[in-house]
Amino acid sequence: MAQIAIRGVRKTYGKNEVVHGIDLDISSGELVVILGPSGCGKSTLLRMVAGLEAISDGDISIAGKIVNKLEPRERGCAMVFQNYALYPHMTVADNIGYALKIADISKADRRERVKAVATSLGLGEFLDRKPGQLSGGQRQRVAMGRAMIREPKVFLYDEPLSNLDARLRVAMRVEIRKLHQRLGATTLFVTHDQIEAMTLADRIVVMNKGVIEQVGAPVEIYQRPATTYVAGFIGTPGLNLLPGTIDPAKGIVTLEDGQELAYDRGRWPAAVLGPITAGFRAEAVELGSGGLSGTYEFSEELGAAQLVHGTVAKSIVIAHIVGSSRRKAGEPLSFRVAPQHLQLFDQRSGRRLSGEKSPEVSLDAASDIVAERPMLMPA
Repeated sequence: MAQIAIRGVRKTYGKNEVVHGIDLDISSGELVVILGPSGCGKSTLLRMVAGLEAISDGDISIAGKIVNKLEPRERGCAMVFQNYALYPHMTVADNIGYALKIADISKADRRERVKAVATSLGLGEFLDRKPGQLSGGQRQRVAMGRAMIREPKVFLYDEPLSNLDARLRVAMRVEIRKLHQRLGATTLFVTHDQIEAMTLADRIVVMNKGVIEQVGAPVEIYQRPATTYVAGFIGTPGLNLLPGTIDPAKGIVTLEDGQELAYDRGRWPAAVLGPITAGFRAEAVELGSGGLSGTYEFSEELGAAQLVHGTVAKSIVIAHIVGSSRRKAGEPLSFRVAPQHLQLFDQRSGRRLSGEKSPEVSLDAASDIVAERPMLMPA
């Protein structure tokens, strides 16, 4: 195991800077997921850790040693790629054991270690097959086995599940988590899929346009997003966000159409009169009279529940409703949100309002994390 320290790391291509001074510490044995959309710099950062991209500025250290000028093979890292990167003319056994062959390990020792790794990944019966004879999930496990057999200090995953279908992605997430628990190696995992991040990570690093927006445990990031960007990116669906004006004296947020939302003044004592963005989770929304007036748009059926989409004050509001009901597009719709479920963000900077105190009421967010199960409950 090895600690990774990233200090002031930048990456530029000509005059274009794509990673802007990243600082990050990863503890030994920790599984950290770097999450963000395409083009945010997450894979570039991973490749700089691996040594596949040169660092324009800053330092990266692994196990206390600065590795900026070390070759990839000298860094003690093993990388699993999105496209598997297997040798098509080699068998599964030869692919897994190739690094040992290069290291001049005896054939007998190679055979035993390959067998042990293949068995742990459920590939024991496929050792004589070639990659073209395997499914996508099996090929990804071969790629993982090739990384495992090196017994690296650090595992690096670059969107390894993107090419798999939905069922295989779920299965491989389980495999990767089991592998991490068994080996305890420090792991960096890059993905654009927030479900993968929530289900796999000890901590999530949310990146946007080459900078880190927030670092924290999955439930922490879900319950207390640091910015409106994180709020909209994390969750299925993301946080409902409505612009308005806050009045601390009355404890209300007035939306752009004049409708009002009450908030918990005890939770947000530092709020001052001015523009604000109010946020709340879909699970915090109740349908019924006496709330915000809006217009029904459509519903997404989830089986035991619905995601009801409506428009309020020219903004989209989504409600997670248990059960099913039929409505027509354009029908009036009323939403209620309890004051303790409202989260507040500065409208100009997009950052979470400072001075927040712990909410008096907190719904359980730890039990269900991904869309395949019931969605997380709000703070």
